[in-house]
Amino acid sequence: MTDELISVNPATGKRIRSYPVLRRVEIDRAVILAAERYSEWARLRVGKRVEYLQRLAHLLREQVEPLARKATEEMGKRMVEARAEVEKCAQACEYYATHGPGFLVDQMIATDAGRSLVAWQPLGPVLLVMPWNFPYWQAMRQAIPATLAGNTVLLKHASNVPGCAAALEALFDEAGYPEGVFQNLAIGSDAVAQVIENPRVRGVSLTGSEGAGRAVAATAGKALKKTVLELGGADAFIVLDDADLDHVAEQAVKARFQNNGETCIAAKRFIVDAAIADDFVSRFKAGIERMTVGDPMAEDTDLGPLARADLRDDLHDQVRRSVEAGAVCVTGGQALDQDGYFYAPTLLDRVRPGMAAFDEETFGPVAAVTRVADAEEAIAMANTSRYGLGGSVWTRDRARGERVARALECGCAFVNGIVRSDPRLPFGGVKDSGYGRELSALGIREFVNAKTIWVD
Repeated sequence: MTDELISVNPATGKRIRSYPVLRRVEIDRAVILAAERYSEWARLRVGKRVEYLQRLAHLLREQVEPLARKATEEMGKRMVEARAEVEKCAQACEYYATHGPGFLVDQMIATDAGRSLVAWQPLGPVLLVMPWNFPYWQAMRQAIPATLAGNTVLLKHASNVPGCAAALEALFDEAGYPEGVFQNLAIGSDAVAQVIENPRVRGVSLTGSEGAGRAVAATAGKALKKTVLELGGADAFIVLDDADLDHVAEQAVKARFQNNGETCIAAKRFIVDAAIADDFVSRFKAGIERMTVGDPMAEDTDLGPLARADLRDDLHDQVRRSVEAGAVCVTGGQALDQDGYFYAPTLLDRVRPGMAAFDEETFGPVAAVTRVADAEEAIAMANTSRYGLGGSVWTRDRARGERVARALECGCAFVNGIVRSDPRLPFGGVKDSGYGRELSALGIREFVNAKTIWVD
């Protein structure tokens, strides 16, 4: 069993500090506290819970610099992106403070009864198993609606961002949330099953790898616990023959390389009409080669390091196997010879199904271009993937773009826009990208009991 969680700066490879892991008895104590606090928290009127959310939003903005710095130090994202992530958390607090109570109002349904309705009632303690790539946003986009609905939350964060996890717990404490409503469980993945199997825990939400999702779902299934899974993605970025290539190439760089390329909904497979593929690749290559790779603390850096050495090495192996299978490396294609876990921004062309860069999720700064004959082949190629998180379509004809978007097998499809999460819209995937939805009205209702009440 893991004894400590170690925080390492991926820009330097140097250890920051370690955090002690909770013992089994401490884990059980935390779950008991979450269950005890739930009985009080769930009875609190929703307007009072809104007040806590408003204070949380204020604190996030007040502490944006130290929070952003901690995220950059622990997982390597650029400071400008870390600040934006903290701001997005504050906006989500405000969104649910404004709209959340309405999502929880009883839904009246006309029947032959004198009165019949659906009441949305909380379930109890919910376990969040969260990843490192958006160390605040991923956790908060579940914790905010879950606690507003009256649930209590236990956070098992990724082992390489223990400082960010501790900072989240401190924020809830400082906002005045009662002890036990939000708790950070400093545990390794080997202790997750223990928490899921505890009868006091009523639901599990996981954002992470496909393998982690299958393991959590299997354990939760045996215990008959509700789950929401947001897993990997290999999002298609479809460029049709009438697209504005200068604009689309600029957006392609953002879509693939934001957050150092370590984003589930980043564009990964660039499916391009063959008639304009050479022009697109030329523009895409130029944009990639203009990027500045370096210290993520520096304001002029465009791309920072990968979060861990093993992630960099795995990414390079995917590039190597793809090139050996016939892909053309247009630019990049190697780890950078410097301290930290840096990888050159990479563009692969003529990628086909059966190659690692097409079939697997590439979690880092690698873009793969696949050429197709027309829009119908683009749709078929996009849907070949076993993943189905997001996708985008780029065309001057918006009606055509929407037709293509509707045909994509994914949870969210954007026309002439980069795929992103938004508190106002439901977010989640299909196929091996998971199930369930986060955010919007659908997200807050994932961890509630939709109770039918019938009165004669």
